[in-house]
Amino acid sequence: MKKIWELIKKGNASSLYAVLGNLFLVIFKGIAAFLSGSGAMFAEAMHTGADAVNQFFVFIGSILAERKPTLRFPSGFGRLINVFCMGAVIVITLMAYETVLEGIHLIQHPASIGSIWLIILSLGASIVIDGYVLLKAMHEIVKETQTKGKGLSLSIALKNVNRASPATRLVFYEDLVATSGAILALVAILMTRFTPIKVFDGIAAIIIGLMMGGVAFRVGYDNMVGLIGVSAPKEVEDNVSKIILSVPEVTDINKMRILQEGRFYHVESYIELLPGLTLAEADGIKSRIRDQLLASKDVTDVTLGIIEDTGVQDWPKIG
Repeated sequence: MKKIWELIKKGNASSLYAVLGNLFLVIFKGIAAFLSGSGAMFAEAMHTGADAVNQFFVFIGSILAERKPTLRFPSGFGRLINVFCMGAVIVITLMAYETVLEGIHLIQHPASIGSIWLIILSLGASIVIDGYVLLKAMHEIVKETQTKGKGLSLSIALKNVNRASPATRLVFYEDLVATSGAILALVAILMTRFTPIKVFDGIAAIIIGLMMGGVAFRVGYDNMVGLIGVSAPKEVEDNVSKIILSVPEVTDINKMRILQEGRFYHVESYIELLPGLTLAEADGIKSRIRDQLLASKDVTDVTLGIIEDTGVQDWPKIG
């Protein structure tokens, strides 16, 4: 039981916050959509329902992905989160399709909107809760990518989101759309209610559905790449090479490959050492480098090979 609880605590925090927030919002929005007959409100309820289901599975996947490697699975379980995220993509796609259909139907057959204060209250709550989860996801991006700088901003999150874990990426994209979609829905519903033009409601539903489809495509692509096996970002490669080349006895990096597994990295490298070292000395240097690399919480596996200096510079020197 203790081990299970330890795994749960390692689960993606952004996903957990998103699940709790969306469970409240989906009930609130569903009631508002039913009583008002608004297509944009229906789109918001569908989107929130999809988010709640998706992020629950992603949270479970993030827990399972934290399991340590075993003899049967020596590379660990990092890619499990990609599998769960691909399942979430299917749910988002289906919900997006239904939302677009509802929007088209409402453009063809506009409906009157009632319970306006309930709509304003539910969408206001959505903006606050989804906005809070979005901020938490931005904080996770900064934390996971070890981004330097003070404060949080959307530009910083967008710049570094590709280096965050699959679960955090999904929560960030979904709640970015959820927050902007709630604002769009609120504007469209007010315009439909208080102006003679009644198609804004259906148009907003279609736009929200298309944004959901865009999230599904982006998240699906990122996780498909992760399942195939993708090399680490250049920033990670530079940090690893800097650690290796900082050891005085290392003259060069002959070859290096860093593979991303979920949010973790596996490092494989051949390093060149000064000529004349004994086998024991070379082995000690290798162990020291491996320990330094494993000290990073994102590096879970290091395989190093040692060769004597070839006299040819294969890896660009840093600094």
